[in-house]
Amino acid sequence: MVFVTDVNDNYPEITIKSFKSKIKESVAMGTVIAVISISDRDSGDNGHVDLSIKEQLPFVLNKSSEGYFALLVSEPLDREKFSEYDITFTVTDRGTPPLFDNETLTLQLLDVNDNAPLFPKSFYTIPVMENNAPGSLLSSVTAFDPDLHENQYLVYFIIEKEIVNMSISMLFSINPEDGNLYALKTFDYEREKEFLFHIEARDSGVPPLSSNVTVHIIILDQNDNTPVIVAPWRAHGSIVEEVIPRSTDKGTLIAKVIAIDADSVQNSRITYQFLQITDATLFSLNQYNGEIRTMRMFSYRDPRHQRLVIIAKDNGDPALSATVTIKLSTVEHVVKVFSETTEIPLEYDIFSDLNLYLVIGLGSVSFLLLITILVIIVLKCQKPKPAKPTPPCRNSVISQRNSTLADSTLVSSDAYWYSLFLAETRKGKVVVRQPIPKGAEYIVSSIPRSTGLTETSESTASTLQVGNG
Repeated sequence: MVFVTDVNDNYPEITIKSFKSKIKESVAMGTVIAVISISDRDSGDNGHVDLSIKEQLPFVLNKSSEGYFALLVSEPLDREKFSEYDITFTVTDRGTPPLFDNETLTLQLLDVNDNAPLFPKSFYTIPVMENNAPGSLLSSVTAFDPDLHENQYLVYFIIEKEIVNMSISMLFSINPEDGNLYALKTFDYEREKEFLFHIEARDSGVPPLSSNVTVHIIILDQNDNTPVIVAPWRAHGSIVEEVIPRSTDKGTLIAKVIAIDADSVQNSRITYQFLQITDATLFSLNQYNGEIRTMRMFSYRDPRHQRLVIIAKDNGDPALSATVTIKLSTVEHVVKVFSETTEIPLEYDIFSDLNLYLVIGLGSVSFLLLITILVIIVLKCQKPKPAKPTPPCRNSVISQRNSTLADSTLVSSDAYWYSLFLAETRKGKVVVRQPIPKGAEYIVSSIPRSTGLTETSESTASTLQVGNG
């Protein structure tokens, strides 16, 4: 009997019974992808074969009782990570040396709408310069969807809301296909400084998935407002007239220029400068607060009229400015001016109407009281005198040589009688002497102090006729 010993001279064989070349990425774990059978025509260990695949793949081989191998999904699949797999099956016998064979299958994953649109940022800050043209492009707010075909086709929307009683869709517009954001109106920083709203991106899958992002529109200030000078106040035009004493000391505040600017930050910062000045050595100007002060005292050589042109300029680019002209007139001290024309003190001029009425009233009452007293005295002096000589009355005069009576209105002299009148002036009492010829009769009057030199009153005067002795 002859025994033939088997030699491992046949390669193992792989037979694919079934295979799904395309599956959805959302397929469940344990799903059978392929059924495989293996064989070897040798005998013994040479005909005993094993089947294997790479360990890194999300699949596993499961041997059935019939000797078939099933390729199962062992991990979740994600088309966005791996869109297809090349699965290589290796069959090896146990002969010496071992023989093997390979079979490669390509598995393609089908896309499922399992990814929502993704924005690169969670918050968009978009600066917009004011005075923009309506319809101008502000920015592009785009999202990305890793899915395929309709699952990645995105449509953009502005989530509706109201801003200052106005719909956001009346202010901004977005292209639904590419996410370009446009302004529908011209913005003014002085009225609107910022807007906050949301943009949504939605895919076209079934069911559709979406996500949104916050958009912050910041309106930037443009130097579009000219400074406005509010002080010194100008009734007409841009010229202001001021009067200052010529005796003004060094460092005295003459005027203060104040300008305001409706812009913000750098564009609203005002600086002041002299544009024109009659004498640069007389005045200084603080460039930050606009105060104009004297640098020295005025001299007799300085002109009485000074012209100052001040420019208020903002810090914008380009800078805007406004000017004001101040005409300064220097005068002497007010008291000296009045002393040349009148003797009335300056304090009288500052009386109010009420004070003037009070002075007039008090003066009238005092005058009436004085008249009453004088009338009473005159009436008493006119009573019949006794034969016996009596001392002279207060308001009468006895003519004697070199005789003088206190508070009398007549004084005798060698050749002439002189009548003394009391005249009231603002500087005091003045004695006025009036010569009277000899041999005449004299009417002597006691004139109240409050009357003028030419006034006489029969009710207030006592008379005495005196002959030439």
